[in-house]
Amino acid sequence: MSRPRLIVGVTGASGALYAVRFLKACLEGGVTVELVVSDYGQRLLIEECGLNLKTDDLPAWIAARWPEEARPITGTLHRHAVTDLGASIASGSQRWDGMVVVPCSMKTLSGIARGAAGNLIERAADVTLKERRPLVLVPRETPLHLIHLENLRAVALAGAVLVPAMPAFYQKPQRLEDLADFVAARVLQVLGLPQQLVPAWEG
Repeated sequence: MSRPRLIVGVTGASGALYAVRFLKACLEGGVTVELVVSDYGQRLLIEECGLNLKTDDLPAWIAARWPEEARPITGTLHRHAVTDLGASIASGSQRWDGMVVVPCSMKTLSGIARGAAGNLIERAADVTLKERRPLVLVPRETPLHLIHLENLRAVALAGAVLVPAMPAFYQKPQRLEDLADFVAARVLQVLGLPQQLVPAWEG
């Protein structure tokens, strides 16, 4: 059985921890990750998490940041430049099992909603939709105005699944990572992938 392959886009909405914890879960879960990070996404990873993808090795950084959670990294990570519209994941002839944009800025949402394909994240999302593959967007913005709502409606009608960065509290979170893990778990569940981050609600 082949391992799952996901495209993961990280954009400039505040909430870089959502991206990091989702990537951690994917790499520990044996997922092949095709990672694309926007310029502002890279900036927020540095400012909010202290992760510099230009100099830091992500699996090693994860192990050093959360040594008490150390699990084997069985997945693989491939980086793509956000400007590289000739990358393999820009074509529907490639196969992948889904795409996640986490967090998804309103700028990126707008580009996806209008089919702009102005960078690799938008292009890969466009291809994911046209090939009828799962596209999960994790918007993180508040409050929302009408243009935001119309763009959210447009991508939902096109087939995307919206998983807003709205963590729950019934699992009694003790730290910020617990809140981010709740969102990561919901994304994995939407994609039909196993998760060990949050126990299922049992009533």
